[in-house]
Amino acid sequence: MSKPAVDQNKCTGCGTCIALCSEVFEFNDEGKSHVIDEKGCGHGCDCQQAVDSCPVGAISLSE
Repeated sequence: MSKPAVDQNKCTGCGTCIALCSEVFEFNDEGKSHVIDEKGCGHGCDCQQAVDSCPVGAISLSE
């Protein structure tokens, strides 16, 4: 299963990933996205779509 990660230095807080996968991502106190459930990918959420849709390339998936 792929594990998502958000690069806090790149994230602009646009919310695209949260709109696509609210089971996996949410806003942190700084208004940027962060991962709340690494196991959500593939279980009701297409994390690859979040990776592909991030306008600044802040999301990555690792095995």
